[in-house]
Amino acid sequence: MNPSLWSGKNITVAGLGVSGISAARALAGLGARVTVVDGGDSPLLRERAAGLEAAGITVRLGDAETLPEGTELVVTSPGWKPSSPLFAAAEAAGVDVVGDVEIAWRLRGESGRKPAAWLAVTGTNGKTTTVQMLASILRAAGLRTRAVGNIGTPIVDVVLGDEEYDVLAVELSSYQLHWAPSVRAHSAAVLNLAPDHLDWHGSMKAYAADKGRIYEGNQVACVYNAADPATEHLVRQADVEEGCRAIGFTLGAPGPSMLGVVEGILVDRAFVEDRLTTAQELAEVADVKPAAPHNVANALAAAALARAFGVEPAAVRDGLRAFRPDAHRIAHVADVAGVAYVDDSKATNTHAAEASLAAYESIVWIAGGLAKGATFDTLVTKAAKRLRGVVLIGADRALIAEALARHAPDVPVVDLDRTDTGAMAAAVREAARLAGPGDTVLMAPACASMDMFTDYNKRGEAFAEAVRDLAGQESGGGAGA
Repeated sequence: MNPSLWSGKNITVAGLGVSGISAARALAGLGARVTVVDGGDSPLLRERAAGLEAAGITVRLGDAETLPEGTELVVTSPGWKPSSPLFAAAEAAGVDVVGDVEIAWRLRGESGRKPAAWLAVTGTNGKTTTVQMLASILRAAGLRTRAVGNIGTPIVDVVLGDEEYDVLAVELSSYQLHWAPSVRAHSAAVLNLAPDHLDWHGSMKAYAADKGRIYEGNQVACVYNAADPATEHLVRQADVEEGCRAIGFTLGAPGPSMLGVVEGILVDRAFVEDRLTTAQELAEVADVKPAAPHNVANALAAAALARAFGVEPAAVRDGLRAFRPDAHRIAHVADVAGVAYVDDSKATNTHAAEASLAAYESIVWIAGGLAKGATFDTLVTKAAKRLRGVVLIGADRALIAEALARHAPDVPVVDLDRTDTGAMAAAVREAARLAGPGDTVLMAPACASMDMFTDYNKRGEAFAEAVRDLAGQESGGGAGA
C-alpha cells in the first residue's frame, strides 16, 4: 500500500478496545481522517478517548449506531456482530466493513521492509497454545518471529513497528476471519471445529465458513486435523494457490502427507523426499508439556506449519522443549494428600473441557458458569466413566446437573447454590472430600466465567489460591502458611 491511498481518507473505527485503538492510531499516522465510535461512555473509555483526541483522532462515545457523515471505510473490532446497526448503515451507504487484521494485511510493506510471511492458526480450541508453540519452534530455527493477532498483540502494531520479522505466527479468531476477506497466508491450520459463538455467527455453517477463510489463497500448506473431518472439508472447499498441499495431523500413525505419532515419537511423513516409504523423527511426546492428547495434537499442528516454512527437525524438537504453556491451560497446581489439582480455567466451552477430561483417568470435576447456549449431554456421556465426582458452580450449573442425571446417574454431584467468588474455595473443599489418592481434581468449567469472575484468568487464580490454602491446611500450617 501507499500512504497516499490513506491520506485524507475518512475512516470510521468501531470500538475503543485494544485493536480499535491500534487501528485508529496506525491509520491516522498514515494521514487518514479517523473517527472512533463506541456505544459506551465510562470513565475508562473517556480516558482512552482523550488519548486519541490528543493525537488528532475524533472520538464519539455513547452512539455506536449512526454512521459518521462522509465515512469511506469502516474498521471494526473483532467482537462487533455483523448485525450491528452501524454496519447496516454502512452497507446501505455502499461502504465496506473490514477488521483490524484486514487492515494489517493491507499495510504490509508500508514500513518499506519486506513483509513477513504469515503462518496462521484458527480452531475452536487450542489456538493460543499452538501459535505459542509455533513461535517457539520458529525462534529455535533462528528466525525472527512473533506471536500476534488474537493472542493479544495487535497485528497492526507489529506490521508497522520498528522491528523486522521473517515470519509471524498469527492466531485468528472466527470474528477476525469474518472481517478479513483478502488475507492470504503462507500456510494455515484449522485445529478443530465445535459449536461456539453461534449467537454471533448465527449458525454452525456460518461459523465454519468463517473459520475456513483462513485457507483461502494459502501458498504452501493447508493443515487439518485428521480426527475432525470438518477441518478437512474446509480444505477441500478452499481456493488455494497452485501446488498448495493438504497436510493432516493425527495422534495415530501418519499416512503419506501427514504428521503423527509412532511409539511415543512425533514423526513427519509430509515434508520428506519419499512420503510413501520414509518418516522423519521430529520430537518425543515427552518433549510436549503437558503431554495431554489435545496438547500433542497442538504440537503436531505447530510442527506442520513450521515444516511447511522449511524449518529443520531439530528446531521442532528444541522449540517444543523450550515452550511453556500459559497459566490456566491444563496447569498442574499442586498434589495434596495424593490428589493432583489441575487448573484448566481456559476450558470455557464443552469442546475444550472434553479434551481436558480425556487427559485423566479418575477425575473429580469442578464445572459450571455461563453456558453460552451450550448443551452438555455429549460431554458428560464421553466423560462419565472417568468421573469419580462432580462439583457444580455458577449460573448455569443446572444444565450440567441435568446432563449428569441423564448420563452419569451414579456419579456423586455437589451442587453449590452460589455464584460469589468465594464459591471456588468451597468447591475445592468439596472436591477434596470426594477425591481419593490417585485422583485428579480438574477445574475445567466448560463454561464462561463472567457470572462469577472478571475472566477465566481470575477464575483460575481463585482455584489455585484455594488449592494452596488446602495444601497449607493439610500440612498443618493453616491457610496462611
